[in-house]
Amino acid sequence: MENYEDDGPWMWVAFAPSYRLIVAFVIGPRKQYVADELVKLTARRLSEPLPLFVSDGLEFYGKALLKQFGEIIEFPRTGKRGRPKNPKRVPSDYLNFAQVIKNRKGGKLKKIVKKIIFGKDIEETEISTSLLERQNLTFRQDNNRISRKTIGFSKKIEYLINRMILYCTYFNFCREHGGLTYQDENCFKRKNTPTREAGITQSKWTLKELLRFRCFKTSTV
Repeated sequence: MENYEDDGPWMWVAFAPSYRLIVAFVIGPRKQYVADELVKLTARRLSEPLPLFVSDGLEFYGKALLKQFGEIIEFPRTGKRGRPKNPKRVPSDYLNFAQVIKNRKGGKLKKIVKKIIFGKDIEETEISTSLLERQNLTFRQDNNRISRKTIGFSKKIEYLINRMILYCTYFNFCREHGGLTYQDENCFKRKNTPTREAGITQSKWTLKELLRFRCFKTSTV
């Protein structure tokens, strides 16, 4: 197992760069089960067809995507002696996944490798994590609870999760983004919100509208 910077909690984020939309997040250690949870949450919020998934070089993402979107193939019996081959999980035809692997030496970036893990016909220009990396900086600028090497970090996971739920919801529904623009009915250029850009809402929500929105739980029985 690779040694990471520390054994503390990390914030895992699924991000739709074209809409600047925070799709899902999970807070936990760098372990396979946390990656599985992030991909599972993301899958619930996606519509077909599946997008191109791009991540850094962490190996857990590929295994989690294969578990969620892969297909199991059975091998027929050959009639020969011995055990038959065990079923194997393989990526489906519609699963596209690539990684941006950054090689560092002495704390300095030496080389960037773009690698296709699943899929084909993926343009190299599509393989990028730059917008998510910029979003990670925005997280730290806006929220002192996840700032590194400061005394403002969260001391309890429970409080951190609650804060990030509120922040991400506000970011998606209420906050205008400089990278998202549209023309209003008077042909003036306006900034858009991620959810409006993605067609989830028809207008920008105010904080008051967000806090007063009634959430109803539906039965799963």
